[in-house]
Amino acid sequence: MSGVIRLGTRRSALATAQSQQTATALAAIAGRPVELVPITSEGDVSRASLSELGGRGVFATRLREALLAGQCDLLVHSLKDLPTEPAPGLVIAAIPPREDARDVVITRDGRPLHEMAAGAVVGTGSPRRIAQLAVRNRAVRAQDIRGNVDSRLGRVRSGELDAVVLAAAGLARLAGVPDDLRAESMGLAEWPTAPGQGALAVETRADAPPELLAAIAGLDDLATRIAVTAERAVLAGLDAGCHAPVGVHADVVADGLRVRAVVYATDGSQRLGLDRTLSAQAEYAGNSGSGDGAEAAGDDDPVGRAERFGRGIALELLDRGAADVSP
Repeated sequence: MSGVIRLGTRRSALATAQSQQTATALAAIAGRPVELVPITSEGDVSRASLSELGGRGVFATRLREALLAGQCDLLVHSLKDLPTEPAPGLVIAAIPPREDARDVVITRDGRPLHEMAAGAVVGTGSPRRIAQLAVRNRAVRAQDIRGNVDSRLGRVRSGELDAVVLAAAGLARLAGVPDDLRAESMGLAEWPTAPGQGALAVETRADAPPELLAAIAGLDDLATRIAVTAERAVLAGLDAGCHAPVGVHADVVADGLRVRAVVYATDGSQRLGLDRTLSAQAEYAGNSGSGDGAEAAGDDDPVGRAERFGRGIALELLDRGAADVSP
């Protein structure tokens, strides 16, 4: 295989920036030029709420159609935007090292969220973030917003909004927090974010040339893949029986894999959480509620273990009443 590698990307500044960063890294591994191929998705042209558009997958569908049609050779997604179900004919060939997974609250004056006055308006289109806002400060009012990062920051700068909630990773991949605004980082222990937040997924066709698959694999980070696999497994396990917002964050730590998951009522009135660790010796944490007992000893597939561990956490959440938490 020779010639230019074509990387399909959405046209937004953030998508272009993260695609270009990936293209630069891939070109260094492959020894071939990588060019960006702009593609417009439904999520880019519609102004409807993400929940109205269908949530996860709204940005990926058109890109995947282009990849399957041969209009490009690979894609770069924000992993949190991808459905948990595999896409027929496609494979996530690499998950590079994750950026900061936290959310940040952006304000003009740096006032912490919990100190904001009654009636302060905070912009976000995420049901999870709306629930977390209510938990942190019930007096503020969430306003559903769409638009790129610059437009959201502009609405804070103009005074139309008192704050917006954004992903720290998106800001980092652009120019960071503007000097005239302030950011409050939300700790992942009490404010877990969307499964896969901060991570990218490099996707290509399952029948892609072996040389391309090998080059993309050079971008993969095992610790990130393990963590996000567990997070997405929790979400996948909950999807069938729970429609409330979910925050999940996993870390590969010295003693194993730690996963924190919380299911919220959108108004913040209810929440159900778990904090579980899978030991580094591959022994299944028996109190995680896997439903099928201990994990087989000697299993040397850490990604597979992470997937099963995440599904076990989802089952325990459902056993504890996650399906009864009001959306």
